[in-house]
Amino acid sequence: MVRPPLTAEQIAAGRRLGAALRAARGTRGLVEVALAAGISPETLRKIEGGRLPAPAFGTVVCLSEVLGVPLGELAGVWLAGMPVRQAS
Repeated sequence: MVRPPLTAEQIAAGRRLGAALRAARGTRGLVEVALAAGISPETLRKIEGGRLPAPAFGTVVCLSEVLGVPLGELAGVWLAGMPVRQAS
């Protein structure tokens, strides 16, 4: 299965998500948070830097738990500025 390229809106959403996660991490170490979430520090570095704009759902769930940020809040960050889709 070939995944279609991300849209500009999805890339921007990933950057917003990364910035929100970085802010939530605060003064906690990147390695500490990554390992607590069960991901590699490099993966967290890429997410926070916007170089991994569409992390796996499970990764976001684990980061949400470790950072104490409600998943719905992170979803709101992702969706801000996204075009509204009509129901089919």
